[in-house]
Amino acid sequence: MKLLVKWLLSAAALLGVAYLYNGVVVSSFGAALIAAFVIGLFNMILRPVLTVLTLPITVITLGLFLFVINALMFWSAAGVLDGFYVRGFGAALLGSLIYSVFSVLIDTFVESLFLKS
Repeated sequence: MKLLVKWLLSAAALLGVAYLYNGVVVSSFGAALIAAFVIGLFNMILRPVLTVLTLPITVITLGLFLFVINALMFWSAAGVLDGFYVRGFGAALLGSLIYSVFSVLIDTFVESLFLKS
């Protein structure tokens, strides 16, 4: 149940990103659901590999390169999906930052919601 709530709220967050920033386009809630799933899948599978491979650059930049990795995950998801479009790397960087803020809020909300149960 917790995973389902998080997925639905993440899809709503993607719609929120598209509403707040015109560099990201989501055509429908269904497309947002699929995009949220793919972003989560990429973050679960590809992000750890990229983080390890770019560890020297990440250390040199004091962790700021992780923002680039987040943007690449966001942009990659848009590249493989219909109905979810990002207008370039700069838009992916800003869109992923906004989405990350929403994700932190969602995680906090979901944890507090299911902690009470």
